[in-house]
Amino acid sequence: MNSSKRYTNLTFTKRVDHEPGHICDKHMSEPAVCRDCGAIYQRGHWTFDKLVLGSDRFKGKEPTQVVCPACQQMKTGEPAGFVFLDGDFFRGHSEEIKSLLLNENAKSMESNPLARIMNWHATNRRMMVTTTTEHLAQHLGRTLQRAFDGDVRYDFSHENKLARVYWHRD
Repeated sequence: MNSSKRYTNLTFTKRVDHEPGHICDKHMSEPAVCRDCGAIYQRGHWTFDKLVLGSDRFKGKEPTQVVCPACQQMKTGEPAGFVFLDGDFFRGHSEEIKSLLLNENAKSMESNPLARIMNWHATNRRMMVTTTTEHLAQHLGRTLQRAFDGDVRYDFSHENKLARVYWHRD
C-alpha cells in the first residue's frame, strides 16, 4: 500500500518512552562500586550484596569506583515518579504514613538498588514524594491503599517514563 507521507528524520527518531531507564548501552567493567551509596555492579545488575566482592569471580580484582544511575539521577534531580498524598486522614497520620513509605523504600532497595525515594516535600496539608523509578511510585500507591484504604489514581505520561500517583483519604 503506497502512502503519500514524506519520511523525515523525525519519522525514524526514537520516542522517549522507548528509551531505557537505568540501562546502559555498554556495560561497565566489573566489579564496580558506587562511591556515593555503596551499590555494587556485577553481571549487568546493581546490588547491595557485599558478598559479591568476596566471590571467586572477583578475587584479586580491585573494584572500579563509579556513580550508579540512581545517584546520578538524584544529583540531577529528575524524578521518574511522583506520589501526592492529601486528605484529613493524612494530616492526622503523617508520621505513620511517612514511616510506612520509608520501610517500603528500604524493602524495594534490597531487590532493586536503583529504585529509591529521592525527596519529600511536605506541608501540614499534603505531601509529595519523588522517586527514581515509575515502578516505585506505583508500588508506594498500592501500599498506601492496602494499609490505609483511601482513593488512589495512577496517571502516566504518554511520551516518557513518568508516573504520577495520587492518594487521598478524608
